[in-house]
Amino acid sequence: MSTGEAGHRLVLVTGPSGAGRSTAIAALEDLGAEAIDNLPLSLVPRLLDGPPLARPLALGIDVRNRDFSASATIDLIDTLTRRPDVALELLFLDCTEDELIRRYAQTRRRHPLAPDGDPAQGVLREADLLTPIRARADVLIDTSDLTPHDLRAELERWFAPADGGPRMAVSVHSFSYRRGVPRGVDMIFDVRFLRNPHWDPALRAQDGRDPAVAAYIWADPNAAAFFDKIVELLAIAMPAQLEEGKPHLAIGFGCTGGQHRSVAMAEKLAHALAQQGWAVSKRHRELERRAANAAPEGRP
Repeated sequence: MSTGEAGHRLVLVTGPSGAGRSTAIAALEDLGAEAIDNLPLSLVPRLLDGPPLARPLALGIDVRNRDFSASATIDLIDTLTRRPDVALELLFLDCTEDELIRRYAQTRRRHPLAPDGDPAQGVLREADLLTPIRARADVLIDTSDLTPHDLRAELERWFAPADGGPRMAVSVHSFSYRRGVPRGVDMIFDVRFLRNPHWDPALRAQDGRDPAVAAYIWADPNAAAFFDKIVELLAIAMPAQLEEGKPHLAIGFGCTGGQHRSVAMAEKLAHALAQQGWAVSKRHRELERRAANAAPEGRP
């Protein structure tokens, strides 16, 4: 981890209790960060006053923080994002409800939001509380099927890629312009000019990961040419960004509903970049929101 050109480099680490936040804080500390856990939110801006810190800063935030609330956390994110001397990343460690309950049963620990009751109640309450923060994540890692060793390896991939390979993590996002442009995306491509599967009743309910939807989009004569130009552009821009020491590059595709065209483009680009050896993750913002709304009550 390096501080980079922006001054302070700050990683806010949060997520539901039991999802691996403590493991992540320790891993980031091993990667060279100065780690602080459960600092009151109101003290974070004051911590960053003064000259840039010599090392990146990893701050653990969860419901045990003295002044924690979803609105206060989002206000903090917005405040720090506006500061030109701070390079902020929000790392959200997620986990399924069933796995969190299993972990609490296994360790026999009390949930901070249900200290005298069933941990499942605390898991449900915390999931609802963290939903708006999860939507703001720059890096989202689902730890449901990860061991602590696996989680450390994933964090190393994001924050300290191995020597000899690309030292920049890449995330490819899809989104709907109706809900606004995602925060923190570096390069955005508008694909609303491509054929829209929404108007085909047989495809409307599917998304851009479906082969039939993708085939419909790539049948547009402009699709392949547009995609090839993006790949050519990134072949110039990404090595240059890497040379400048940029730790993470976020690339976004937007369309009207964020379900078909942007998803198909993001999927194809993520695959192409991974084939080139880049460390790539995918975020489909509207599909994640749709899945969250369709999940049983209380599931993150």
